Amino acid sequence: MQDELQALEKTCTWDLVGLLVGKPLEGCKWVYKIKTRSNGSMERYKARLVAKGFTQEYEIDYEETFALVAHPTSVHSLIVITVAKGWKLFQMDVKNAFVNGDLAEEVYIKPSPRLEHPSNKVC
Repeated sequence: MQDELQALEKTCTWDLVGLLVGKPLEGCKWVYKIKTRSNGSMERYKARLVAKGFTQEYEIDYEETFALVAHPTSVHSLIVITVAKGWKLFQMDVKNAFVNGDLAEEVYIKPSPRLEHPSNKVC
């Protein structure tokens, strides 16, 4: 969790600002997962800070959604093409893949309780 928080701070993912009047404020939570190796043994613990976006309204607060994982059909198609072309295929894990994504909408979230911040500021 500390690694994730440091990565978010290092890449200046957010600015601490005062909440504008009339703007909705989303919460956030930590999501934890145990990453495993191909043999089933534990590789490492992984933590992700996510916004609780379930209070947002479609076409008001956002216009599209994105799944964090690849669709199985897409993975299968990629494997088929790789085998057909005789290419090498490697599995990778990308840390902080969405940290630098651009948002068209302004989103305000309550800072993580683990983040030191003034009490009147939001992200």
